[in-house]
Amino acid sequence: MKFDGAARAAMQEESLMKVGVPGLDDVLGGGLTSNRLYLIEGTPGAGKTTIALQFLIEGVKRGESVLYVTLSETAQELHGVAQSHGWDLSGIDVREMLPSEAALEPDEQYTMFHPSEVELSETTLKILSDVDVIKPSRVVFDSLSELRLLAGSSLRYRRQILALKQFFAGRQCTVLLLDDMTAMKHDLQVQSIAHAVLRLEQINSDYGTARRRLVVSKYRGHQFRGGYHDYRIDRGGLRVFPRLVAAEHAGALDQVRIPSGLPALDALLGGGIERGTSTLFVGAPGTGKSTVAVQFAIAAAKRGECAALFIFDESIHTLRTRCQSMGMDLSPHIDSGHIMVRQVDPAELSPGEFVHLIRLAVTQSHATVVVIDSLNGYLNAMPDERFLIAQLHELLSYLGQAGVATLLVGAQHGLIGTQMQTPVDASYLADAVVLLRYFELEGEVRQAISVLKKRGGTHERTIRDFSMGADGLHVGEPLRHFRGILTGLPVPIDSPQRSTS
Repeated sequence: MKFDGAARAAMQEESLMKVGVPGLDDVLGGGLTSNRLYLIEGTPGAGKTTIALQFLIEGVKRGESVLYVTLSETAQELHGVAQSHGWDLSGIDVREMLPSEAALEPDEQYTMFHPSEVELSETTLKILSDVDVIKPSRVVFDSLSELRLLAGSSLRYRRQILALKQFFAGRQCTVLLLDDMTAMKHDLQVQSIAHAVLRLEQINSDYGTARRRLVVSKYRGHQFRGGYHDYRIDRGGLRVFPRLVAAEHAGALDQVRIPSGLPALDALLGGGIERGTSTLFVGAPGTGKSTVAVQFAIAAAKRGECAALFIFDESIHTLRTRCQSMGMDLSPHIDSGHIMVRQVDPAELSPGEFVHLIRLAVTQSHATVVVIDSLNGYLNAMPDERFLIAQLHELLSYLGQAGVATLLVGAQHGLIGTQMQTPVDASYLADAVVLLRYFELEGEVRQAISVLKKRGGTHERTIRDFSMGADGLHVGEPLRHFRGILTGLPVPIDSPQRSTS
């Protein structure tokens, strides 16, 4: 079933078991239904053991009895995994079901009986005996590959899983089965038996860190958040970044204009930009797009509000130095916490985690202005992501419903002329588009600024002179005495010469 935000609010979450993985309970619609059998599958290294340990540690925190049955790893290896995350496994009963050294002796090699007829029964009896003694409420089996091999046939394997399911159902146990998907053929035997199936994937790109994501394949009788969700494994465990659904955050919003602190720029924009809207600053490199966006952030900080800057194309040091050279000192506002600057390395950061950082800035730091500089860095640095434009649309919708003024910076290819190209066309997503261009006049390279569209209200149609200096930004008078400004080679209106591109 697909996830529905309104229905989730009405669910009885007290009957659900918390997994203990940040973000995963949100994906699962509140957690796991108690006393059911679940399947977590993924290739080696995807994070199955990490989720399983977090699941059991959460149970220990809640005073529950828990059991980890390992068929492939030793207890020492599990403690090594826990130590790498800074965890203490005290309170977790670990049972090793590994073949002993005696299994290597010639006398231990079966001749009259198939190993599945002996080893599977012995393993199962040991497990059931431990469960009756410990009486756990949470159990983890790692991994099913060993049971599959011991069973010898699909029929015997399926019957064994069904028997385990029935056994644990009568003992009030919630069971996680881990499958490393190492079988030659990926069968669906356990998927059909399990109450829910969670699949972990890791994708190695041509450059940068591996991309990890998960998907809930099914969850019987329960609403969950469908689709893929990025996740990350760091010291401290696995964190899931649920896919953003803007419709879940809809609410009434009063559009209020916020000024930039520059009267001429505000006049050009019809009084400023509105809360809950997105504004795209587009132009050639060096025309002042980022600086204008920072001007709005500084104006918000001076009003006592919070602004968040996410920069892809330059370092924080370069940003601070550049702004300071124009009399726009960011240091006091950064020190006071009114401006947050996050340098984003897209080779190490997944799109889901980037959206998560923006949501934290809005929900925890109460940012009213968010700057993304630039869209080229955001979109082009992650060429493997096919649906980033759709994700950007969802992000802008969410920020708009939260009353945030979003400022996007996009660089065009080229410097002057009519052949300027935008490699990432996000103009249709933005509520307002501000164009900054170079033009040549009397042997000088000058700059112009204009507003191409603005959904939030009226705006000036003029093209104004624009410059940057040691004392900040300057938006001059409309360039009414020239034509061809946008071509880069204007001529006076009273001149008989036509502009050329």
